[in-house]
Amino acid sequence: FINYFNFMHPIQRVEIIATAAEKQQILTCLDKVGVPGYTVIDRVTGKSSRGMVSDDFDLSADLSNTYIICFCSQDLIKPLVEKLRPILNKFGGVCYVSEAMEIRSLKCVAS
Repeated sequence: FINYFNFMHPIQRVEIIATAAEKQQILTCLDKVGVPGYTVIDRVTGKSSRGMVSDDFDLSADLSNTYIICFCSQDLIKPLVEKLRPILNKFGGVCYVSEAMEIRSLKCVAS
């Protein structure tokens, strides 16, 4: 019997949706706080409390939205939020933090 919970540990999932103009500041913030890695998806669209978000006009990449997701330990959340809040307050943006479980790899079988 394999207890799969032995291979998992709790982490924090951080999701950020902000204007592309703020992307580099946000990524710099993640690096300064010590977030080990992140994924960026540019030109995201959707609907918010302020209405539809679209990139139909294609005037500039800086007018579009960016989605950034990262995972980190609980101890990084407070300093991360303190640094992110002023950036997100400038042009608007949202940040969601939730609990997640990471599955630890035992060995890479591709090598």
